[in-house]
Amino acid sequence: MPLKVKPREKLLPQVLVPELIAPCGMNCGLCMVYVRDENGCLGCRAGDEGKAKSCLACTIRNCETLHSSESGFCIDCERFPCPRLKRLDARYRTKYRMSMLENLQVIQDIGVEAFVASEQERWACPACGGLQCVHTPECVYCGHVWP
Repeated sequence: MPLKVKPREKLLPQVLVPELIAPCGMNCGLCMVYVRDENGCLGCRAGDEGKAKSCLACTIRNCETLHSSESGFCIDCERFPCPRLKRLDARYRTKYRMSMLENLQVIQDIGVEAFVASEQERWACPACGGLQCVHTPECVYCGHVWP
């Protein structure tokens, strides 16, 4: 059963910027909490205001090793991928058709700017052009169902 997300005004893929890529490789611009109208979040790299308690307590976001890394991404960590990131990645691969580990590998290979450009294309609804929410199987703006 799809999640019910009441989206804010239609977001276009161009809103995706490098600052929306979380240290774990999650594209925060695709998160239902970013897309929804009420109680939204501005992403892991933004301030703490409006963030869910689970996000504030995230062990990845609060990792001391991460804060001292050059890139600010988990890929620089000597423990990469840590057990927490592996579990998160497995859940997202299974349920939401994306992989944080793959995202981080692409960022390492081509850079965050090129990664974001590819994400803008990948997550645009083919029917209405709106930015998709990774947590729903259909477009939150027009209802187009993803294959």
